Amino acid sequence: MQNPRLASRYAKALIDLAQELNQLEAVNTDMLYLHQVLKSSTDLVNLLKSPIIKADKKQKILAAVFEGRLSNTTFAFINLLVSKSRESALYEMTAEFTRQYMVLKNISKVKVTTAVPLDAATLEAIRQKVASQSTQEIVLESAVDPELIGGFVLETNGQLIDASVLRDLKDIKQQFSKNIYVSDLR
Repeated sequence: MQNPRLASRYAKALIDLAQELNQLEAVNTDMLYLHQVLKSSTDLVNLLKSPIIKADKKQKILAAVFEGRLSNTTFAFINLLVSKSRESALYEMTAEFTRQYMVLKNISKVKVTTAVPLDAATLEAIRQKVASQSTQEIVLESAVDPELIGGFVLETNGQLIDASVLRDLKDIKQQFSKNIYVSDLR
């Protein structure tokens, strides 16, 4: 993140405005959509970061791309960013908005990574197990990483629970490389 303080302040201001206008859910939906669009479109990110393209041209392009797809509040926010030359941090602001929204709504994101895709029933069982250990609402995100070989990696609230075969193999390798029970014979 280029400027986390800037992203945090603008995200907080947008949350406050959205709450005041009773549009928090709509703006959250817009921020999730914007985040996905910016994540998948390097051309749009490069446009926003370009110092060569003038602000009025950026506003026209953004209007053509997003008009009708975003709420008036979100669109006005984007125009404000462009007029203040802060549009280059829009991606970071969308991520920070989502983080602050989840804190405000007492939602915790949990990511489970496995070697093979899990079925819906297993994911729901994991979500319920984690929810029983927490007072927050749980949103479960799943990912697949074949390098894990087996087991899982669970990430939540800055904690990492690594119960993967890959980690076990790394631990065994480290134990063999630093075997304190066998003296050096050389």
